[in-house]
Order: sequence, then structure tokens, then C-alpha cells
Amino acid sequence: MQDRLHVKKDGQIIYDICFNNSFDALSDELSALSYDSSVKIMIVTDTNVAPLYLEELKNSLINSFPNLFCYTFEAGEENKNLSSINEIYESLIINKFERRDILIALGGGVTGDMTGFAAATYLRGVDFIQIPTTLISMSDSSIGGKTGVDFKSYKNMVGAFHMPRLVYMNFSLLKSLPKRELCGGMGEVIKHGYIKDKALLKRLYECKESILKCDEDVLGEIIFANCNIKRAVVENDPTEKGERALLNFGHTGGHAIEKLMNFSLLHGECVALGMCVAAYISYKRGNITKEDYKQLKEILTEYNLPTEITPDGFNAINVIQTMKSDKKMDKGSLKFILLQEVGNAIVDKTVTDNEIEEALLTVLK
Repeated sequence: MQDRLHVKKDGQIIYDICFNNSFDALSDELSALSYDSSVKIMIVTDTNVAPLYLEELKNSLINSFPNLFCYTFEAGEENKNLSSINEIYESLIINKFERRDILIALGGGVTGDMTGFAAATYLRGVDFIQIPTTLISMSDSSIGGKTGVDFKSYKNMVGAFHMPRLVYMNFSLLKSLPKRELCGGMGEVIKHGYIKDKALLKRLYECKESILKCDEDVLGEIIFANCNIKRAVVENDPTEKGERALLNFGHTGGHAIEKLMNFSLLHGECVALGMCVAAYISYKRGNITKEDYKQLKEILTEYNLPTEITPDGFNAINVIQTMKSDKKMDKGSLKFILLQEVGNAIVDKTVTDNEIEEALLTVLK
């Protein structure tokens, strides 16, 4: 495995994804980006991650970058909102952050989205660094420059595209990840295999035990493969005008279920359910075989991801209605990601309510 991937735009490198097993190289990476000791750094993290890694990160930077500040917010999707962003703005203003200064997102997808959005909008845009701490953020959400927050109960409805200056991955951070969080992250990993890389799915079957034991070398290999898929898609479609929409496989139904379950399920768990819905429609349309559909459910089960749930006061019609309030609507049509075949996804705007309802009844038990 290489120690970095370059993310490019129009053939020019816009940022690197660096792979490491510690924070030892981080100061050198920042110096290589022309940041000097006078720059101010605001580390944004949450109450789950701060006790685990904040001091370690600060200690790795303090000698080269003494102007360190921290903002810690209460962990949880329910705090991914404009009120939390306002508090980040206030902290930046009080500490006199200028356009030359930088933010660091230390955490999972919620932290990365919030920090990126704050960076995109503070003083009309400042630099930020992604330091993902979860499997789902390492393999997916830290890459590509999508930032945003939830608006009331609507997920990621307010946001901006704002590319990081660096994504720095420290695989050792995964050791403290609870097993459910690790398995939740596998939802996005499996998604990448189904939309772009059939060989990755085979590898996930072969390495299941090592992955579930959090073997750093094996997880590093899997994360690298996922980052490479995400990198290629983002380079081809940085602002989601076409191919990048394929990354939403499982998300159309998943986001709706996530909202209706009041975020009691992890994002990756909801994506798993959404993939079951999309794969069922793909099977019924004759795109994939019944065996392909069964194998998708099997690999999700192997990684302790749900393939069905008991609804908490809602039904298939409620899910469809919620889907239609999602940002994935396009000119009044629901944009669904289906499988043309395993390893090859397509965007489809012709999926009917009846097809969706039938598919949802296979997961809502």
C-alpha cells in the first residue's frame, strides 16, 4: 500500500490523502503546505473523541504550531445543526482567526461535515484539514469536500462544497472504535464494492475475521481501496453533476429510515437497509440475479449490519414521503441508484412508488 493518494482537479493536485499509523508526520505535512509557526489552528472535535485523542493531537503539533485552540461540541447527529456552527463561528471570532488560519476536524462524519461547513463559510472560506477517526469517515465522508449540517429534521439540507487542504489518516485510532461503529462503517465500504469494485467484495469475504478484529494492516488495505474509489469518482465529478451520485447507493432509502428512526440507528446501518431496498428493485427489474440479491444481504449480515428492522411508528408510505423531501430529488423526480450489475451502478429516475413500497416491505418487518 502507498502512503498517500493525490486528489486532482483538471490534472492538478488539490490535496493529498495521507495514510499513517500515528500523528508523527502531521507537523511535517502541514509545513509542506507552507503553514508556519504563526498560523492559528482551531481543532474541532466532539465529547466522545476529545478524551481519547485531543491531547495526543495537540502534543504532536504544539512544538511547530504553538497557536492551538480547541472547540468541543456535544457528540451526536442531533447537534449537527446551525446552532453548533454559530458557536464555532463565535469561537473563531473571539480568538481572532483570519483567512490565513486553519481548522482541523478531529472526529467522524458529523465533525468533518460541521468543520468543513464552518471553514467554507467563515470569512467566505478558510482552509481545513480532515483527521477522520472512524471507519466510515476514513473510507468515505472525509474525502470529496462535501460539507453541511442538518436543518430541523432534514439531513444535510444546508451545505457547501469545500475541499480540504489535507486528509490525514491515522489507522491506530480505529483500535478504540466500538464494534458496532466499526460494523457501521462497513456499510459504506460494502457500498463502494457494489457500485465500483466487485473484487473488493471478494476481499471483504476473505478478510472478515481480520477486519472485525481491527487488524490495522488489513483495515489499512481496505480503507486505501475505498479512498481510491472515492478519489476517482470525486475527480470525475467534484460537485455531483453526474457520476458522483452513484456514491448515494443505499442512501435514498437509508436517509429516510435514519430520520424516521430518530437517528437511533447508525448511518451505515441505515445505508445497509437502503442498499437492500435498491438491490431488491434491481433484482425485480432483472438487472441482477436473485443470487446476487441474496449475497448482498449475506455480506451485510456477515458484518452485523441489518437487512430488516421493525418500524418505530411508521410504514413504507411514510418512508416514501420522507424520501421525496430529500435533497436527492431532481426536477420533481426521485433519483434512485440501482445496480446494473454487481460492481456497476446507475442513476435511475423512473423508479415508481409501487416498486419502492414493494421493496420496503422486504426490510420493514
